[in-house]
Amino acid sequence: MDYRHVREVDPAVADALEGEVDRQCNTLAMIASENHVSPAVLEAQSSVLTNKYAEGYPGKRYYAGCRYADEIEELAIERAKELWGAEHVNVQPHSGTQANMGVYLAVLDPGDKILSLDLTHGGHLSHGHPANFTGQLFEVEQYYVDPETGYIDYEALEGKAREFEPDVIVSGYSAYPRAVDWERIQEVAEEVDAYHLADIAHITGLVAAGVHPSPVGIADFVTGSTHKTIRAGRGGIIMTSEEYASDIDKAVFPGGQGGPLMHNIAGKAVGFGEALQPEFREYAEGVVANARTLAETFRERGLEVVSGGTDTHLVLVDLRESHPDLTGGEAEEALDATGVVLNANTVPGETRSAFNPSGIRAGTPALTTRGFDEDAVADVGDLIYRVVDNHDDEAVLDEASERVRELCDEHPLYEDL
Repeated sequence: MDYRHVREVDPAVADALEGEVDRQCNTLAMIASENHVSPAVLEAQSSVLTNKYAEGYPGKRYYAGCRYADEIEELAIERAKELWGAEHVNVQPHSGTQANMGVYLAVLDPGDKILSLDLTHGGHLSHGHPANFTGQLFEVEQYYVDPETGYIDYEALEGKAREFEPDVIVSGYSAYPRAVDWERIQEVAEEVDAYHLADIAHITGLVAAGVHPSPVGIADFVTGSTHKTIRAGRGGIIMTSEEYASDIDKAVFPGGQGGPLMHNIAGKAVGFGEALQPEFREYAEGVVANARTLAETFRERGLEVVSGGTDTHLVLVDLRESHPDLTGGEAEEALDATGVVLNANTVPGETRSAFNPSGIRAGTPALTTRGFDEDAVADVGDLIYRVVDNHDDEAVLDEASERVRELCDEHPLYEDL
């Protein structure tokens, strides 16, 4: 991407943009919620559609001049329907959290009840954390994973639902490495007369490719992010049946948002089109295979992997057994210094602060986009272990940094930028 116009008017921003290109090309992105979109998606997101107000929906806008905005949004909607098999799709949410907000606004009143997975066990802020609007507007209680197995305790979830009688049960998670039994949770929701919201923010691409079970057609509402495993324009999405279509659309606009970010929707349309191609399934299969290899590599080195492995794109490591004096934050900092970018994360039964927890979370979507196969990912897993095990040894960190540079050169990114 050419930043010459930015450099002419704002050299400081141009320097930062070029620095970010260099950072992404020369580090290993292993934050599970990150990915590298294609140059085509980058072009669409940086298009002149950033200038266009298009409040409303295709064919029912509040402003003139929306002919091409309508075409692009309709393309995004139709492609999403084909990808996920949904009856109704809203592609306007600015983020996954905004998508969740759209569902809550559509079916809940302030003070209604939400049952969701605890944040330290893999849930998300927008599922009811006290610092989030959900925790401030609604009454929230949590369910948990089994601390011994790392799997969701569905029987305990059912018992909590009977006791709490929620209005919405939220499934779908941000740090849960196993396949979700959507049908089981739907049965619980029906038993207690609750709506079921499945948030597939992290696994939108895996679901679209058929390498993870889909909640579409099972849960009442399915929300997701469009920039993680699906590699489309940055934002959110809501999928539901025609029964709730009008309520969802009104909740998104004008209920929770103003004008849609049409340049982002263009990026969604392009990314969805890419995901409809046969090679996308190969990519998604590679993401999961690479994550399983990463988990096995960690286990072979003596790290405790939550739930013993993964079915998805992410691996959650609990450092308390193998490295009791090392926090996740310290591990993250040491790895970042070598060019491996992942995040500290809470683990089931967390005994430390959420700001400096006991685990690390690593994902494989971006590495797989760069062409890393299982052998290369095993190399990365070994590298991560050596840094964790020698986090204060400068010689080991220097050696790891050199290996990261070699891996980046072997798997180039954005060569035209």
